[in-house]
Amino acid sequence: GKIDLTIFDNFIEKDEVCSMDGTCSASSSFSRNGMEQLICPNSHAPYCSDVLPNCMLGILAWFLFQVFLQKFLPAINVRGVLLKQQFPGQAKEKLSYRINGHLCFWVTLFTVALTSIVGKVTFTGEGLNKNVEYVLGGGTDWKIPLTILYDYYVELAVSTILLSVALSIVMYLKSFMGNSQKRLAEGGDSGNIIYDFFMGRELNPRTRHFDWKVFCELRPGLLGWMVLNLAMACQQYETLGEVTGSMLLIQLFQGVYVWDALYQERAILTTMDVTTDGFGYMLIFGDLAWVPFTYSLQARYLVDYDPRLGYGALGGILLTNCVGYMIFRGANGQKDAFRRNPDQPCVSHLSYLQTKRGTKLLTSGWWGKARKINYTGDWIMGLSWCLVCGVDSIVPYFYAIYFAILLIHRSVRDDHMCQTKYGSDWEEYKKIVPYRFIPGVV
Repeated sequence: GKIDLTIFDNFIEKDEVCSMDGTCSASSSFSRNGMEQLICPNSHAPYCSDVLPNCMLGILAWFLFQVFLQKFLPAINVRGVLLKQQFPGQAKEKLSYRINGHLCFWVTLFTVALTSIVGKVTFTGEGLNKNVEYVLGGGTDWKIPLTILYDYYVELAVSTILLSVALSIVMYLKSFMGNSQKRLAEGGDSGNIIYDFFMGRELNPRTRHFDWKVFCELRPGLLGWMVLNLAMACQQYETLGEVTGSMLLIQLFQGVYVWDALYQERAILTTMDVTTDGFGYMLIFGDLAWVPFTYSLQARYLVDYDPRLGYGALGGILLTNCVGYMIFRGANGQKDAFRRNPDQPCVSHLSYLQTKRGTKLLTSGWWGKARKINYTGDWIMGLSWCLVCGVDSIVPYFYAIYFAILLIHRSVRDDHMCQTKYGSDWEEYKKIVPYRFIPGVV
């Protein structure tokens, strides 16, 4: 049987290419207007009533693709933190997690490159014109451009929000089903439907061994952010004929940030998001929608308003990012290593406060400088992302402003929770490490 490929006729432009010996052959290239006709077959406009449903299908396909990678790519199994008993007879346990985020990062990049830059799949078909060879996803011959993410940025964001709402409803309803002794988040079972829906009732919602919360924390949204950034770089190149220094830096800074999170994936198992917070709309919307479409703001801005910074300014911004990354990675790596094995050589020399609960609070190294020194490094990195956009508009600085408010609020919440958890030991710890963010300042 033959596959009817006439649908591609509308968005592949045909040209005749002749060699020096006089031999001619047909070639093809991608037509963006044609792709819009594929998405909106009954419209001549770039937007139509079919766009949102198609964007929703695209977002769902992206989500399922990441689920597939998480489930079937090679992984290591690691144990999370010890979960406390909430009901009589309920055993304390450490949940098992499949860790393969780093491999998923590279497979995702390869897949994006295959479909939009380098991969070639050739085929012929009568519906495309007899004896004409078409190349799918190959070089300049035929490709699905990443710039389509720029064109339908708003529709994709709306689609992701709708997916977040749908998943939040499923997770809320799921928390009432099955085992009556499910572990619930602290404060997630208030009895107020709206509050519990927002905060999340269940602590670790799972389908068999698939952990919904840990998956959403690092996979679809974080990798989606990276792909959106790449789309903005492609759009800038298409518009200006070059990728500017600022755009290159934002790709480097945020690409390394995403890579680092997935390379250090197991470190997330000890964070408050995983150990304490429920999996409700707050986390789901933040992971799936807020992160990719808010954190890509700088790259989106640079497409149309690049400040053309000089080498000196770009060098200073690069140095700022490196300082932030050194603090952020150094502090988080030190904490994670100490939690996993305080006797290993890289952390065995660190001093700590032994609490009555049996846990240990670091009082030297990075954590002897400030109680939230990792937040400081994270914010410095975020500031460098904004600086590459220049100072002509406050819009790119939304992230630095929002993130400062978020980190301050989160540090206050952490302090309250630790006070409740550790009691007088926390007061003693604050005397030893008096500063919250910046040693000697605040």
